[in-house]
Amino acid sequence: MNRETKKRIALVTAAVLLLAAGGYAAWRNGILKQIVSQINSVEALRELIGAAGPWAVVVYFLLQMMTVIIAPIPSNVTMMAGALALGFWPAMIVGVSAVIAGSVVVFLAARRLGRKAVMRLVDRGVMEKYLPVIEEKQDMFLFLTLLFPFFPDDALCILAGLTSIPLKRFVIIMALTRPWGLVFAALLGSGAFTMPAWAWAVLTLALAAVFAVMMKYSAQIENRLFEFVKRISRKR
Repeated sequence: MNRETKKRIALVTAAVLLLAAGGYAAWRNGILKQIVSQINSVEALRELIGAAGPWAVVVYFLLQMMTVIIAPIPSNVTMMAGALALGFWPAMIVGVSAVIAGSVVVFLAARRLGRKAVMRLVDRGVMEKYLPVIEEKQDMFLFLTLLFPFFPDDALCILAGLTSIPLKRFVIIMALTRPWGLVFAALLGSGAFTMPAWAWAVLTLALAAVFAVMMKYSAQIENRLFEFVKRISRKR
């Protein structure tokens, strides 16, 4: 076993132990139950982060990292809550760092555990659809899919761990692609991005319409984007 492999194993082990310790502490204090019961409430998560006092940044970092490792927690919701509790810049820097860290954890875990273990974590259809293309196109395909909506970002990070993409290159791709939606959520949560009431009403109606279309046609849209991204990555 070479030195680089030992370092990666040590990193994955440390991350797993950290998350396990944090999860145990959250369970003992009843925080985990509160998170699960109020998972989509920005205000409830803001109160949870604020109640941590001097540990607020740590709690927020762990919450944001969990959005990658535990898929049901939406990262945009926790980002808005963090911006409300901590302000725009702390929430953006800590939140983006946590999402990238979580992406690296699942990437290294997949690389360490192998294909059989990943098959238990990722939907078989998603794995069969995306893994061969990521293996063939690698960087460009992964970069483009993480920029577009509708793609399963967290699953793609796990599948990337099964390819030969170097860790450093993966981290660069994460840094270039994952922050953008999170930055917008932080702007909204912090109040740095403001609009008049009528504009919010129009935006709310537009988002509701987009959400309805996504719910009804998400599979078709994803398939078309998938083919589009494949064509772009092939040309480059």
